[in-house]
Amino acid sequence: MIEKSRQGGLRILFADDEAHLRDLMQMELPRLGHEVVVCPDGAAALKALERGSFDAALLDIRMPGITGIEVLNQVKQVSPDTQVIILTGHATVDTAVQALRLGAFDYLTKPCKWAELEVLLQRIVERRDLTNKTAALETRLKIAEGTPLLIGDTPSMQQVHRLIDTIAPTEATVMILGDTGTGKELVARNLHDKSDRASRTFIPVNCGALPENLVESELFGHRKGAFTGAEANRKGLFEVANGGTLFLDEVGELDKSVQVKLLRFLESGEIRRVGENEPFRVDVRVLCATNRDLREMVKNDQFREDLFFRLNTFEIILPPLRERRADLPALCRHLLKRYTARRGGGEIAISPEALEILAAHDWPGNIRELANAIERAAILAGAGPIRPEHLPTQLPARGARASQPAAAHAAIGSPHFAIPEGSPTLRDVEMSYIQAVLEKHNGNKVAAHKELGISLKTLYNKINQLQQTGAAGGRPEPA
Repeated sequence: MIEKSRQGGLRILFADDEAHLRDLMQMELPRLGHEVVVCPDGAAALKALERGSFDAALLDIRMPGITGIEVLNQVKQVSPDTQVIILTGHATVDTAVQALRLGAFDYLTKPCKWAELEVLLQRIVERRDLTNKTAALETRLKIAEGTPLLIGDTPSMQQVHRLIDTIAPTEATVMILGDTGTGKELVARNLHDKSDRASRTFIPVNCGALPENLVESELFGHRKGAFTGAEANRKGLFEVANGGTLFLDEVGELDKSVQVKLLRFLESGEIRRVGENEPFRVDVRVLCATNRDLREMVKNDQFREDLFFRLNTFEIILPPLRERRADLPALCRHLLKRYTARRGGGEIAISPEALEILAAHDWPGNIRELANAIERAAILAGAGPIRPEHLPTQLPARGARASQPAAAHAAIGSPHFAIPEGSPTLRDVEMSYIQAVLEKHNGNKVAAHKELGISLKTLYNKINQLQQTGAAGGRPEPA
């Protein structure tokens, strides 16, 4: 029975056919605060693995019967978190590369320098502690916030929910489109959490935030000495996400050279570290997002067409908040609940007057802007309900929306727009306004979407609705 090590120490498996080394490790490693189980060969090491788990394993590469490389393979299958150091008196570049490719933490040549071994063991201690702290923080966040929720019950959001439920169990790549702040990463997390990879790693990365000269290294890793500053081998995010999901936010920001490597992975499942010649396979599902018009970028030779089609197997379009105002009350309740869970204390209500002001704002920053406004208001309100005076000053005054149709009519400067007769719904007015803007610009959709303040993708969706209305006997389709 293998007991737990002392606080801060490692549980170490040592396998070597040299008796004097086994005696040395059995005597010296405990002095450093570690516990060690020594084995004379690979077969004994595998039996020890069956009896208990280890933080680290020191394996001689050449042992009678089962070799250190074979034990390394087995360790990575049964205990992926165990860090393996290969010991060899027959060091060659091929041996080192083979061990590292198979997942070894590092290797040492015999006779081993004790100081080098101490440094490697300390690095393993630090990695283990960091992993444990991260897991603890994630657990606390999950308890505080619960499972990330995608709030919304409007028709456009119901469509998003249906697509997520349909696509999540597959391995398909997904392109998530929408304005900044609409919740694209939240959609990606929902896709991951509802997939077979839910128990594995989800790694979000903002491609636009990566240093331009290090994008390839960050994504695919590099070999020691591959470039100035590459002082050690480093895993890229694709390797870190192995078995899980990699979410590439703002994928339109990737350079053409990196686009080529991304396409290669999507076609072959293989990546290659910077400075290495041999590719290797990783199992990663790729989800992407952008607020840019990739089709336009393809036309302008800024984005590879073949990559666009590989990434765009499925497309999920998130509507801006101004187009789903009916979701505002539910969103506000959710954001307030999340705030109180983090800070502690009782529930905070929001007054109807404050909610009316929130509903009158166009929210150019979308849900991200709403979350900031709600947090600010909650802080100012204390334990009491949120009132208009607690809201940011840039929000419109109460009742401001009542004058917006007239203001919009004046802004058009065109006889084409008229509020429909009778008792028009907000949708009727919206459709009339969109058609008027299209007619004003002679059907130029790029100019129209800029004046309307909506994305080009949203405009196309509205045009489809107009065409359906025309086919049903309503207004004719726009030019």
